[in-house]
Order: sequence, then C-alpha cells, then structure tokens
Amino acid sequence: MNDRFFKLQAHNSSVKTEVIAGCTTFLATMYIIVVNPGILRETGMPFSGVLTATVLVSAFSSIAMGLYANNPIVLAPGMGINAFFAYSVVLGMGVSWQTALGAVFWSGIIFIVLSVFNVRTAIVRAIPKQLRYAIASGIGLFIATIGFMNAHFIVSNPATVIGLGELNAMTITFLIGLAIMAILVALRVRGALILGIAFTTILAIPIGRLWGDASSISPTGVTTLVTWQGLFSAPNFSVFFQLDFIGSLKLAMWPVIFAFLFTDMFDSLSTFIGVAEAADLLDQDGEPRHIKQSLIVDGVSTTISGLFGTSSGTSYIESATGIEEGGRTGLTAVVAGLLFIPFMFFSPLLAIVPSIATAPALVLVGVFMMKPVQKINWGEMDDAIPALLALILIPLTYSITQGIIWGFLSWTAIKLVTGKTGEISITLIFIDLFAILALVV
Repeated sequence: MNDRFFKLQAHNSSVKTEVIAGCTTFLATMYIIVVNPGILRETGMPFSGVLTATVLVSAFSSIAMGLYANNPIVLAPGMGINAFFAYSVVLGMGVSWQTALGAVFWSGIIFIVLSVFNVRTAIVRAIPKQLRYAIASGIGLFIATIGFMNAHFIVSNPATVIGLGELNAMTITFLIGLAIMAILVALRVRGALILGIAFTTILAIPIGRLWGDASSISPTGVTTLVTWQGLFSAPNFSVFFQLDFIGSLKLAMWPVIFAFLFTDMFDSLSTFIGVAEAADLLDQDGEPRHIKQSLIVDGVSTTISGLFGTSSGTSYIESATGIEEGGRTGLTAVVAGLLFIPFMFFSPLLAIVPSIATAPALVLVGVFMMKPVQKINWGEMDDAIPALLALILIPLTYSITQGIIWGFLSWTAIKLVTGKTGEISITLIFIDLFAILALVV
C-alpha cells in the first residue's frame, strides 16, 4: 500500500487525501447495506443473509478495483439491478430467488469473458452518449418510483393506472423522512442518506403501536415492525452458495440470463463512464482509465454476487463524492471497501430498518442519477426521441431492459431514416440484433 503501488505522486495525491476520499465514498454508498437487503427480502430472502452478502460483495469488489485497476471506484450490489432482480424476475416472472441467483452467476461469467476479450470495451464506444445519459436518468426515475411506491405515496389506481396514496401515518412519516434527508443532502452533510434512514426508522417506531396500521409498508406486505434482537450477531451465511446452477441454465432461463447481462452491462458501463468523465479519469485516447481491468473487476463482482447471495455488483456513481474530495487512485476504493466489513456484525441493528425508512433514500438516489439528463440534446429530435423513450420506458414498464432496448432500436431506426448512418456503428447493429432477440425469446 505504498506510493509506488498506487502511484500517488503521479496523480497529485497523498495517503491522507485518499483515506479521506475513501471514507467519504463509503459514507455516500453505505446506504446499500440497508437498502439492498430491504429490496431483496421481498423475494423471500432473509434480510440478515442478504446483508452479509451485500457487505462481502461490496468489500471484496471495491478492494479488487483498487488493487487491480487502481481506480477510486467503489462497487456494490447495484441499485436498479436489485429492483430488476426482485420485482421483474422473481416477483414478476415467478422465478425462485435461488434460480435468479444462478442467472446472476452465469451472466457474470459471460461478463468476464466479454471483458477479457475487450468486447465490452467495444460496446462502450458503440453506445451513443445521448443514450448513455438517458439510460442513467431513466434508472434514476425507476429507483425514485420504487421509493414512492414502497412508501405507498404512489399506489395503483384502476382509473388512472397510478395515483396518489392515502395521507396517513405511514405516508406522513415518509414525507417527514424525505424532507429531513433532502435538507441534509442539500447541506452536503456527510452520510446524509444513512442519517436520514436512521431518523426515519426512529420516527416510524410509533406506527402500529400508537397509531396507524403497520401490517404492510410495501406492495408485497413486508411488515414494518421488527422485534429488537440485540445489537450484534454473527454473520448470516444462509444465502451463500444457494444458487441453482443447473436450473438457471434451462432454456426458459436464457432470456433471464441475457436480461441480467444486458441490464448489468449497460448499468455499469453508464455509471463507470459517467464517473470517469466527471473526474477526468481518462487515458491519452480519452477513454476511461484502465477500462479493461475495471470491467473485469465489475464482471467478477457480478459472479461472486450470485455465489454469495445477492443481485449483481456494479460500479457506483457515488464514487464521485470521494473523487470530489481528491481521491484519484485505487487506495480510495481499498479504504472504502475495508470500511464495509465491520457491518457484517450489525445485522440485528440494521434489520429493524423498515421499508418506509429506506424509501426516501431511494427517491434521493433517483435525484442523484438524474444529473445526466441535462446533457441530452433536446434540440435535435433524432437525438431527443430515442433518449426520451429510454428515459421514460424504464420506469413506466418497470423494466430497465425494456427502456434500453427501445432506446437503441429507435436510435438506429431514426438515424437510418434521416440519413445519419455515420452515427450507427457495426457494434450497435449487433446490439440491436440482441435487443430484438430479447423481445422475441
């Protein structure tokens, strides 16, 4: 861990700067320790088991990114892909979570192969920037929508498809928590999301005891109140190696594996490219620095996610917070990764956090991910129309993959018709063919 290994001087950094940056990144990303198990437990997976898997995937992947790729980028089970795992695959398609984990594993294996042979690098260059911005923003809208729905602030409505929920103890608690969290974020308080989650958890304690109905706080009926079981406990490895290797390779599961691969690929690529561009972590050719090594780590993160028992690991846009503090090398990622490890032993404390407390965090993560929307060229219709389709179809179809598919297909069709064939690469044509395959299989 010396200067020569991370090349601190070459990047105008120091150990102190990198440690501070690592701590900052950890505070910005640690909400995933609570939010990811909160989402995946709706599939029937045990909260504490997913928490252990989340911590280990985050720690191992981030440390690997620092040591192997020397980039200040933290990895953890991705927001958006975890929602896809829970709501689209398990709850929507009726696939068991064990089989879904198997699909995550195999998508990771393919991911690594594509990265080793530089196929993913070619894909990076083939994705139009306008669609990169739209996809990232669409995922933000999707995450925010899930937050509002988990709080029952937005509910289904037969007359209008969706509508405003009833103003009751739960929704009022959600709104107060959202307001507090938003203020902390606006004031740039370190760890604003996790502080807001803790505050909302405390605020939710009277629900079901003093007033209101705590029977459910999510569309699938996860109960709000959890019995206090202490502060510490041994890590729960109950979901480790529970994936269904064989069942996930059945012909009927191939579209699911492809969907995981497709969704994870473009989710991680858009995030990685965004962080690299924002922090000027670029090589002499203007491409993201150490991209091959970084993408291999990303693929390994997805693979071990399936083995350990969580949805796919991916690069985190919140890494930009540590970069803003001066982090420029892999030491930042190593520090952040190490800080995850102690939280394996706090699962009883974290398990008392209800969905109503993490819902405001989902909304604000959606806000963070909407930043690229300002870069979309709304003045050119051949750019704006595909961007809007990708942006809006992700939340409206409740599927990241559908938004990506229609964004790519519409981009290609419009560019062909308008004679702008120079903006369509051969790689993009192949992506379109896989997109069509995903629709018909």
